[in-house]
Amino acid sequence: MNRRNFLRNTALASGALMVPAFLKPFEALAINELSGYKNLVIIQLSGGNDGLNTIIPYGNDIYYQKRSTIAINKSDVIALNDVQGLNPNLSALKELYDQGWMSIINSVGYPNPDRSHFRSMDIWQTGSEANQFLTTGWIGRYLDSNCATCKNPYTAIEVDDTLSLAMKGAKMKGIAVEDPSKLFQTTREPFFKELVHDHENANLSEDNLGYLYKTMAETYSSAGYIQQTSKTYAVKGEYPATPLGNQLKTVSKFINSGLQTRVYYVSLSGFDTHVAQQGQQGRQLQIYADAVAAFIKDLKQTGKLDDTLVMTFSEFGRRVEQNASNGTDHGTANNILLFGGKLKKAGIFNDAPDLAQLDNGDLKYKVDFRDVYATLLDKWLDVSNGQVLGKGFKGLEFI
Repeated sequence: MNRRNFLRNTALASGALMVPAFLKPFEALAINELSGYKNLVIIQLSGGNDGLNTIIPYGNDIYYQKRSTIAINKSDVIALNDVQGLNPNLSALKELYDQGWMSIINSVGYPNPDRSHFRSMDIWQTGSEANQFLTTGWIGRYLDSNCATCKNPYTAIEVDDTLSLAMKGAKMKGIAVEDPSKLFQTTREPFFKELVHDHENANLSEDNLGYLYKTMAETYSSAGYIQQTSKTYAVKGEYPATPLGNQLKTVSKFINSGLQTRVYYVSLSGFDTHVAQQGQQGRQLQIYADAVAAFIKDLKQTGKLDDTLVMTFSEFGRRVEQNASNGTDHGTANNILLFGGKLKKAGIFNDAPDLAQLDNGDLKYKVDFRDVYATLLDKWLDVSNGQVLGKGFKGLEFI
């Protein structure tokens, strides 16, 4: 097999495309520059999680009128105040809430909402207007922003085998790493190594072949850095044996080993609950809650919780009234859940959703999601939100 056929057919080459061009060779890294800054962990709930059956407005009779068969019984709700409470499958989060490590932002959305999974997820991942189509993500543009720490490798890592639009900038990108050991082993295969070494004297033109050689060389050195750094720490916390649990365990390993990363991105799917919602959503919410609770408690034990902020979002909520299949259809505004050791306003951040004043059967948004992003950028990632979002947003006072 010649090199051209290899690059066309091998999975290694396609995997190498996920590696950002800004990564430095492993030999040039300053190993003693360990992480001493704030970490942002983003959890994406794909499919459009039903916010009303997640943070339940059990104190509002309209909720029960609109959802005669899928509403959560008042006796089962884990009350947070007189109006709202947790879905019983989120019981693992109650301790975090009581400790002041959790904040709930209600009615988050954007003007002229789109009910398409793909389009709305693009809007959330890029931070665009509803009628604006961007090819770069908000985290990617943060990487492009020349922030103080963006010159370092691995500034943004997605714990997966593919890279989301959110992580792609015009000049720089995050890197997708599902398993650092496997990535390291793959790049140490003899044929891969041979191609990398040949790259040193290759003509690095702008064509696809030159780009592939370059990214494969960067994959080789990057895998070494991630493996050598992360293997210095063994996670002590106990995590559920679920994909999300494993992802957050990997994030804990990266954070506690001192990997030079500011943003981590993980996801959990299965929230498109058009039919028989209670069982399906309940299972996914428990997977989510158990993994997050394990992660937050782990970081508390290791002294990293004050320097970590977790944000959970979904591309849209569901309609207020249930459908005929004991489920809910695509809606608009939703809640965002935040976790961390330094929340300025823990608990329920703002008023519960208004179920009496709807927009054609959907919740009206009260908080623009980009105000949440603006807060994260300005106050947590130390970069002007206007530089990333295109115009300045006012932000919120949750950190």
